[in-house]
Amino acid sequence: MSSTKYIFVTGGVTSSLGKGIIAASLAKLLQARGYRVTIQKLDPYINVDPGTLNPYEHGECYVTDDGAETDLDLGHYERFLSQNTSQANNVTTGRIYQSVIEKERRGDFLGKTVQVVPHITNEIKERIQLLGNTGKYDIVITEIGGTVGDIESLPYIEAVRQLLWELGDGNGIVIHLTLIPYLSAAGELKTKPTQHSVKTLMESGIKADILVCRTEREISNEIRDKLALFCNVRREAVIQSIDCKTIYEVPMLMLEEGLDVVALKKLNLVDYKVPEMSQWKAFLQRHENPKNTVKIALIGKYVELQDSYKSILEAFIHSGAANEVRVEVTSISSEILTAENVFDKISHFDGILVAPGFGERGIEGKIKAAQIARTHKIPYFGICLGMQMAVIEFARDVLDMEDANTVEVNPNTPYPVINLMENQKDITEMGGTMRLGAWRCQLKKDSLVYSIYQQDEIAERHRHRYEFNNQYLAQFEANGMIASGINPEKGLVEVIEIKGHPWFIGVQYHPEYKSTVTHPHPLFVSFVKATLDCQKKKSESQLSI
Repeated sequence: MSSTKYIFVTGGVTSSLGKGIIAASLAKLLQARGYRVTIQKLDPYINVDPGTLNPYEHGECYVTDDGAETDLDLGHYERFLSQNTSQANNVTTGRIYQSVIEKERRGDFLGKTVQVVPHITNEIKERIQLLGNTGKYDIVITEIGGTVGDIESLPYIEAVRQLLWELGDGNGIVIHLTLIPYLSAAGELKTKPTQHSVKTLMESGIKADILVCRTEREISNEIRDKLALFCNVRREAVIQSIDCKTIYEVPMLMLEEGLDVVALKKLNLVDYKVPEMSQWKAFLQRHENPKNTVKIALIGKYVELQDSYKSILEAFIHSGAANEVRVEVTSISSEILTAENVFDKISHFDGILVAPGFGERGIEGKIKAAQIARTHKIPYFGICLGMQMAVIEFARDVLDMEDANTVEVNPNTPYPVINLMENQKDITEMGGTMRLGAWRCQLKKDSLVYSIYQQDEIAERHRHRYEFNNQYLAQFEANGMIASGINPEKGLVEVIEIKGHPWFIGVQYHPEYKSTVTHPHPLFVSFVKATLDCQKKKSESQLSI
């Protein structure tokens, strides 16, 4: 049997307590103590992956290097650990059942009746141990989506129960994240919801080894003793997780509470090092003590839900700290932007980012935002669809292609400057069929983007069906919009920029997916610096008047 240890993170009382952040924080601390750690997410929904889900349903769809469309929690895992995840790090009920049904159709079960137990639970156990069996990791942390007691989570809980028994004592533990609500009318924290949650978990045959208690107020020693007694955990295993200003403070709070030490002791791993967290502390110091503030407009169509652009917002935190500035991001719905109001709504910002998206809704507002940025010399960052909108705007306003468009919106446009990729034309199924994952991109040496990356070739993650139409490339470049990044295999335009502009870059890929605490993405770092420079020039010009 593999020597890999397993930690399972379950949740109770309510969703959105932050299992992913607790899992990522624990992983960071274990990594800082010298252990090889990875995290995986088990999602109980029947979608095969989040790729076909509207961002309003589940937040952003995070994409890995190997082209997996995954849960946004994998973004947290990568941002905290600075290591790549893969298809194996995210499993859904849909994928589990799909695999089992395919095996049944092949006759793999030799005519047996296929049931939730043992066939579905066996499949779940195999997926859980897939990463552990590679020999690459000392510890695998598995986050179980949803809350204990949910009908859809029952097969996962049962699989965990079986696996804990199979692994034996000291090889697997369960961390249960729960809520300690404060009732203002009573003036006290209440433990009963946590007690009921732990009881529900025990009814499924699983005993919590560690309790992590989300709270908005300090938990007293009396409450810790009470929780330990009634939830059948050791006193030191009652961990407080109090509300904080930023998710990046959580690892340090968990270090103070001793979460990592308690977990290691329960896993019989007692020969651990002092955690090396100097880079993390330096990041927090810069983040909490900015010297300046810049204001950036994020133009998108899913702005009502912040999780829709989670990776972009986190990348601004990383790049802001790198520049020692606070990045204030204002989300603006592209649907409200018109030719009459766009200048008043966005021209006062230090920078403009036009976000990714799909479909016709809000397209014209994004195009108008790109025009304001281009004509008023405001730093502009276009990501995926944001790049395509900049191309359309340039075609219409500079190249006099009045009805230029993307064929996604207008299949009959006389100027299809954004076209459907050739290998996408015969595709009828939506799930997992876009251009996905990491692709090579060669950068032109005399370009702004080359000066940012400081290398000839990069690899960035993609998620799109439409591309720049190379039939128009010569016209664009002759008029000042250059293709500064090209995919060498397909000749696909990956990066556009405008000469003579302080900072105007559009990228077909998603750089936000690769930004981490210790390695902020260079494009975001450069963009934030450009917004700061723009702000300073504005101030200087106003002073000289």
